[in-house]
Amino acid sequence: MAFDLIGRGLHRANGNALVEVIRPCRTALLVVGLLSGMLNLLALSGSFYMLEVYDRVLPSHSLATLAGLTALIVLLYAFHGLFDLIRGRLLLTVGAHVDEALSERTFRATLLRPGEASLGSDGAQLVRDLDQVRAFLTGGGPAVFFDLPWLPVYLALCFLFHVWIGAAVLVGALLMVGLTLVAEAAVRGPTREAVAAGGARLHVVACLSRNAEAVRAMGMLPELTRVWDRASRPYSRHQERVAATTAGLGALSRVLRMLIQSLVLGLGACLVLRQDATGGVIVASSILATRALAPVDQAIGHWKGFALARQSARRLTALLAAPEAPPRMALPAPRAILSVENASVAPPGAARLTAADIRFTLESGQGLGIVGASASGKSSLARLLVGIWAPVRGTVRLDGSALGDWDPDALGRHIGYMPQESELLPGTVAANIARFRPDAGAEAIIAAARAANVHAMIQALPAGYQTRIGERGTDLSAGQRQRIALARALFGNPFLVVLDEPNSNLDGEGEQALTDALMTVRRRGGIVVVVAHRPSALAAVDRVLVMGEGRMLTVGPKETVFAHTLKAVPPAGGRAAAQVPAATQAPAAAQAPASPQASSAPRAQTAGAVS
Repeated sequence: MAFDLIGRGLHRANGNALVEVIRPCRTALLVVGLLSGMLNLLALSGSFYMLEVYDRVLPSHSLATLAGLTALIVLLYAFHGLFDLIRGRLLLTVGAHVDEALSERTFRATLLRPGEASLGSDGAQLVRDLDQVRAFLTGGGPAVFFDLPWLPVYLALCFLFHVWIGAAVLVGALLMVGLTLVAEAAVRGPTREAVAAGGARLHVVACLSRNAEAVRAMGMLPELTRVWDRASRPYSRHQERVAATTAGLGALSRVLRMLIQSLVLGLGACLVLRQDATGGVIVASSILATRALAPVDQAIGHWKGFALARQSARRLTALLAAPEAPPRMALPAPRAILSVENASVAPPGAARLTAADIRFTLESGQGLGIVGASASGKSSLARLLVGIWAPVRGTVRLDGSALGDWDPDALGRHIGYMPQESELLPGTVAANIARFRPDAGAEAIIAAARAANVHAMIQALPAGYQTRIGERGTDLSAGQRQRIALARALFGNPFLVVLDEPNSNLDGEGEQALTDALMTVRRRGGIVVVVAHRPSALAAVDRVLVMGEGRMLTVGPKETVFAHTLKAVPPAGGRAAAQVPAATQAPAAAQAPASPQASSAPRAQTAGAVS
């Protein structure tokens, strides 16, 4: 079937998942095939029109016959245009179906499974791959697949005119098919390299644009321009190779086609002189030869787009070939305990563990501070606790259920997370706090803002909660972004709240608001985990876990750890570890258990201690 040919042509290896996506369009593609057949039959109209004019009209001097033939050819060409339009619209429908079928999965893979999707340095590559496949399907490329099978029909008609004409067209067709195979071999490698270089190039410009202010302020533009040039030069070189190869072969094929057309004219004249053919055969065979070679010529012209689409289809098919996670049973909301059972974690695609053999237990109402030198594995542990990174070994459980047993979207409603870089998304302040949930009510949004103590700050913005912020919240200060990100983490009263360096951009008022917010989470029975370098962030926790070189050194009550364990920890880098004992100066009210559940911390500390 034609749709199988298109799908397998786009992706010859790694399975046929893309074919399965195209398969529901079999009816549309069947109609496209029928229309292509009719278009190829109608393409013979010009040849037979000229044949009739030379063989009937001119000898008979009949204007009526000429008028009738002309009216007929106008009607046939009108149908040709109509069928071509319908075929183009159907191919647009097929492209739209492929985009709709893959768009959501591609987007989710870009955001949720970068390691599995093999995106390399550019997380948007899969989105561009989908665009490339759709552009090919909606362009003139697929029509070539439907026109190529008619090449033998045109050759047969050429042989019916005369064996010499058929032989000449056959030789020309073989030469052009050879050019097509040469084009395939010539552009395959450069196309693959151009795609890889293009991803690296876009990654560089994305990184530089995110740091544009620092670049301008510190006069780094000339040096980084050279970095951009080094990243852009390979892409340009590979693109030039692909374009030059395609353009050269395309020019050669066009010259060859015109040469064959002229040779067929000359051959037809020779046959007329020998009285082996009529005068109409001269023009008709020339037009027929051109039509016979046109699909091959078009294939060479579309080969660059075909090669790019095939590269993109390979990556999309690899994504589709990955088995989807089976639907998970709905679990009750967690209310009691977070347990980490000898868990180890590594970044997706990496072999080196960044946090290993972590084990502790937190009960409802408790708060844990994670401290340690830089690169000791604190942020990796935070990602492990919220399910961003899956454990290499061991398990993280909420109320006895492993995080992998939860539906990811359902789990997210019970987790509040604030990474080190508090980036906000384009939209209103209210939408960012509500995590862009369409069903979020104003009361829940304001409650989250009040819990983070940012309600008054938001009211002071130009449009209050409806103030629109730009990419990464660039219309707000770093402290404002961090406090709104805290409100987002607290939205919906999640059971587990994990904050990574939550006070890095906060002033004294913001830090007090952070402490109050975390104490509120503990009082309502939630669990708080805070990754911190600055001791003020630990005022609202009652337990501390110390990380060192990717391993848990100790865990226990805050006062005990600060009083005994940290004295023996060498301050790697000098400052980070040395600052932590100052957290013992936190207000006594913040150090005391905030709820009946928190008062059970001494009883639970044995389960979390290092053996």
